[in-house]
Amino acid sequence: MKNSDLDCRSNTSGQGLVVVLILLAIIAGGAWWLFNNKQTMDRETRAFGREAIARLAVNHDAAFLANHLSPQARLDNPPSQQQYIMSKLQELGVPAQPIQIDENITWESHFFDPRGFFTAHLIYPAQTAMLQIGVSHPVSKWQLDNITISWSQPR
Repeated sequence: MKNSDLDCRSNTSGQGLVVVLILLAIIAGGAWWLFNNKQTMDRETRAFGREAIARLAVNHDAAFLANHLSPQARLDNPPSQQQYIMSKLQELGVPAQPIQIDENITWESHFFDPRGFFTAHLIYPAQTAMLQIGVSHPVSKWQLDNITISWSQPR
């Protein structure tokens, strides 16, 4: 009778160990996914920010601006303001390459909702300008949350 009690305890502790190992594997897999997802979103945020600056400052792509503005940015930048921004960038021409871009990525929560803030220092033959954009990815696509351009007096 003592022998069967030992077998039962041994069998139960072995099952408990398997459950603990499975739980640890699930937790480790979840943590790996969270960190991997954060790295991926960080790369995507930086790539979109750089692309947005290139499309605006170098390619003067008005359609890109109009198609990627967030709902609030559309209100802040009606079509006339968008047209003014693009005409000013076209007037300045194409800036010297490579463009120096300051990047700052923040997270609304530790792993989700990245927000990128990019400042491009644009150098033109006659003057300099600074293009600042804020980007986010709230639902299905990247969007421009705000856009500001300032320029120095011509040299």
